[in-house]
Amino acid sequence: MLARNTDSCYFRGVMKALVFTAPSVVELHEVDEPSPRSDEIIIEVATAGICGSELHGVRTPGFRTPPLVMGHEFAGTTPDGRRVAVNPIVSCGACDLCTRGRGQLCRSRAIIGVHRPGGFAERVAVPSSAIHVLPDSMSWTVAGVAEPIANAVHIWNLAGLPAGARVGVIGCGSIGLLCLQLARRWGAATVAAADPSERRRAVARRLGADSAEPALQGEFDVIVDAVGLPVTHADSLARLTPGGTAVWVGLLSAETGFDATDLVRSEKRVLGSFGYTPDEFAKAVELAGQWDLSWVDTFPLAEGASVFTALMQGGTDPIKALLTP
Repeated sequence: MLARNTDSCYFRGVMKALVFTAPSVVELHEVDEPSPRSDEIIIEVATAGICGSELHGVRTPGFRTPPLVMGHEFAGTTPDGRRVAVNPIVSCGACDLCTRGRGQLCRSRAIIGVHRPGGFAERVAVPSSAIHVLPDSMSWTVAGVAEPIANAVHIWNLAGLPAGARVGVIGCGSIGLLCLQLARRWGAATVAAADPSERRRAVARRLGADSAEPALQGEFDVIVDAVGLPVTHADSLARLTPGGTAVWVGLLSAETGFDATDLVRSEKRVLGSFGYTPDEFAKAVELAGQWDLSWVDTFPLAEGASVFTALMQGGTDPIKALLTP
């Protein structure tokens, strides 16, 4: 709930947060301090990443409903001083999917920052089971990217480890760049990247892409579509070798845009990728210190509305923005 802007004595028990207040509007507000339940813990937020899905979600409300404190990629400190990253997917833990280790697909899942207040705030209440303790040597910048790394781990586990594969990555935002780096780390034969931004293509080359062009050229065994538009859906299939696999993780459009007959006649596969399992999030925390994250920028929470708005309106810089309360 937003706090009323009255006299100063009212502000005891409130904190600052970046709030999604209306379509295409995010604003810095004073909001009530979180009130944890018995199974929850308060996290003092150190860093919280802006996700592309949030930019799209604010422009087209539905999955996210204002007023909402977003932020599902975050890390911080517990009251007893532990440095932690938070898995924002809260599942029931008891259904058929949860007991098979697929809690990210739980039919009653909730996501911190989507269905309940998230990390774009000074403090947030989270289930105690959601925290993953970080090594003291890990920087907050690295910790703030643990959640997108978990997405990349899940994508390659779905597709099959890319050892020896020709890999294409469409979209050089944070998920695309992390998928590129992980494909290299896990033995891809070649990795090509595609993005309309020359700056992002230059970063992809620096991170190990063999080529980076506005669109993919050639044929690939595995293609990751980290954009999610009809044109990228279509391209992800058109550039697949027969028997190849496309993994769709981008969420910019519900339209498919692909030729279904080509899918059948060439035995191509399309896999949707959502989130990650608890084990994959733990793996991401383990891997988090092994990345080139020089393309990640940090901003104070007080500047969050202007940074968020610029990105929402089509800006491509920064590639990844972390907010620090």
